Amino acid sequence: MEDSQLIREIKAGNVELYSVLMRRYQRKILAFTYYMLKSAGLGHLAEDVSSETFYKAFKSLQSFREVEASFSTWLYTIARNTALSELRRHRATNVPLEDGELVTDSSTDAAPEQALLRNEQVGMVRSAIDNLPEKQRAALILREYDQMDYQEIARILGQSISSVKSLLFRARLSIKNQLEPYYYGPVYDEEIYKGMRPNEG
Repeated sequence: MEDSQLIREIKAGNVELYSVLMRRYQRKILAFTYYMLKSAGLGHLAEDVSSETFYKAFKSLQSFREVEASFSTWLYTIARNTALSELRRHRATNVPLEDGELVTDSSTDAAPEQALLRNEQVGMVRSAIDNLPEKQRAALILREYDQMDYQEIARILGQSISSVKSLLFRARLSIKNQLEPYYYGPVYDEEIYKGMRPNEG
């Protein structure tokens, strides 16, 4: 069932169907909020922020209009705003960075040595992403991790498409500059980003 049909049913009173929407987006929203919070040492709050996102979305669902944005774009906007509120709340607190990890795709045909190298590269990219300014980080996560188009990202971030492209350019350049001193080879590797995406299903 498409998102739009589910939403019509929920608005009509079949609220139990909201759990279907939650299952559909739960892992992606959790991953997104984790990356938003991790650089401030608040990755452990990602589940709470994710849950709050779905609660806010449910409470406001009657006011959601698909002509203005897709449900996923609307939901990510709520997630980003909720994460930013959490960051502002903890801004004055000096919390050490944590070493939490997201679940990555463990299926690989590579040799153990190659898998270890790939994991190390993924870890380095994650650390580089943590160092990006918030808007650059959010744009890169939405593009590389969630595979969103420029228009969707622009709506979530409240930016123009050209601004999103500029954010992505600066984010990728920053990551390239951060990683080049550490290992030889392409630092912008599609397979590295792919290893950071959640498994579907």
